[in-house]
Amino acid sequence: MADLVQYYGTGRRKSAIARVFLRPGSGNFSVNGKTLEVYFVTAQQRAAAKRTLETASVASEFDVITTVKGGGVTAQSDAVKMGIARALLEFNPELRKTLKADNLLVRDARMKERKKYGQKGARKRFQFSKR
Repeated sequence: MADLVQYYGTGRRKSAIARVFLRPGSGNFSVNGKTLEVYFVTAQQRAAAKRTLETASVASEFDVITTVKGGGVTAQSDAVKMGIARALLEFNPELRKTLKADNLLVRDARMKERKKYGQKGARKRFQFSKR
């Protein structure tokens, strides 16, 4: 039996985590068992997910299989974008300069700030009464 050739990359954005597998193929894209068009509803989300493949100009060379959990749909599309970039680096390290120039390897570390005790939210306080 022939070994399965695939390249793996993990992408994260806010609380979304994407596990991305690139396999040599014809350009099929599946997210959690659904096609790209079904899972990512808006054109902006689809463009974000495909951006890395178009930057490296390998969109029709690989089948992309991803499992995504956590966060919202937009954060998930950004997580997929980063996961594809990391998987492409595993495939061809010479793409690093191209991907880095487009900020596709940078982790967006902005997270939701935690609620503090004695307050209504992360920053909002309870109403102050002088008397």
